[in-house]
Formats: sequence, C-alpha cells, structure tokens
Amino acid sequence: MSKDKNPRRVADNEAMAKSKMLRTSPQKLNLVAQMIRGKKVDRALTDLTFSNKRIAADVKKCLQSAIANAENNHNLDVDELIVAEAYVGKNLTMKRGRPRARGRFGKILKPFAELTILVRQIEEQA
Repeated sequence: MSKDKNPRRVADNEAMAKSKMLRTSPQKLNLVAQMIRGKKVDRALTDLTFSNKRIAADVKKCLQSAIANAENNHNLDVDELIVAEAYVGKNLTMKRGRPRARGRFGKILKPFAELTILVRQIEEQA
C-alpha cells in the first residue's frame, strides 16, 4: 500500500550536489563555476584549492559533497568522475540602504546565489 519510489532526477552514472544561500553575486560565482566545468574532479579540486577567489572555498565544499554522493549513494568510481555541469542561479537579495545628502537614500543590494554541481562517471580512454 506504499507509494512507488520517486524516479532519480539524474542518470545512473551521475550524482548531484546543491549549495544554496551563498553570499556572493551570481555573476562572481559563475566565474568560479566556469573554472571547473568539464574537468576531472581531482583537477577541479586542485584549481579551487589554489584559487584566490573568496567563494572558491564554498564551491570546493559543494564539489566534495557531489563526489561523496557519487561514491556513497550511487557506487560510482571517484577516479573516473568529471564535472559534467556546474550552473549558478539567483537567490534572494537583501535590501539595505545608507542615508545620502539632501534627504536621499542610497540603495545597497546584498545578493545571494545558489550553485548546482553535477558529476558524471566516464570510462577511461586507455
């Protein structure tokens, strides 16, 4: 009498991880996500470790989560994983302000972003 199991959102050779409410603009986050797209996961982790961008640490954390999901939940081989997709979305924007001259109000926007990383297992070309 139980319901059927939900179908997987990704293919059998893929795993996914999401990070929400990252305190940076989507435009800046996309620069870091662009840096790891299509690379093998060990190379992507190395690039993120030595990146000078502040948000690279959060992207690395999300990538490590995707790798752990692939290994533990989907029984994929870590050595054959590549970053298939890394895409960025907008999240909320906090509106703050600062008083300016002549009774005006300077708008300060504090944007948040979210990141989705999809890793895929490929067969080694030997």
